[in-house]
Amino acid sequence: MIERERKQTVDSKYIQQHLANERTYLAWIRTAIAMAGIGFVFLNFHFSLQLRVLQLEGKVVAAVGMIFFLLGVAAIIFSTVDYLNKRKQINSQTFQSPVTMVFIMSLSLILVILILIVSYFFV
Repeated sequence: MIERERKQTVDSKYIQQHLANERTYLAWIRTAIAMAGIGFVFLNFHFSLQLRVLQLEGKVVAAVGMIFFLLGVAAIIFSTVDYLNKRKQINSQTFQSPVTMVFIMSLSLILVILILIVSYFFV
């Protein structure tokens, strides 16, 4: 049997790092889908009970739903860009841990939670 000569690619040199990058990307996508789904549930709940809730509460629920939905979409976009950037950085051995995306997502979720707490206790 004749064996073909296999060329080693740049990606194959750093296979463990690339697989870890893919797992991280898929975790962000899973989180984004959950956030968008929660936003959709909030919006659906708001529109199905529109006549039975107070006007301000309805606006808060709709705003929170829209924020969650938009955060989910933004997380998909940012995680895809981050995945592609990490891929290049791994291959060129210039990887630096990203802080911006984690910081933005954490602040956004804290803001949404604070809006929910304020609307629940003070409205």
